[in-house]
Amino acid sequence: MKTSFRSLLAQSALVVAGAITVTAASAAEVVIVAPSAPPAPRYEPVPPARAGYVWDQGHWNWVHGRYVWVGGRWQAERIGHRWVPGEWVGHGNQYRWVPAHWD
Repeated sequence: MKTSFRSLLAQSALVVAGAITVTAASAAEVVIVAPSAPPAPRYEPVPPARAGYVWDQGHWNWVHGRYVWVGGRWQAERIGHRWVPGEWVGHGNQYRWVPAHWD
């Protein structure tokens, strides 16, 4: 009887831990919505190619009610994946930021 109770207790703990992990992962996702279109992208010279990295171009970010420029940066390459730059996408009269990611 003690063994089955301990087994059940251990399984319950794993289920609870899984639920907490999923909740924490969901809470980490942030959706950025702006009420107006971003300004035109700034000209930013792309540095010479760097082995093992891809260039993540600069973009406008919505911070405290206004657009703020975020300069480009290098991202470590992921073999077998394609880098997709972030972009602002119109949704009705608002704009939503779709973050850059590996596809």
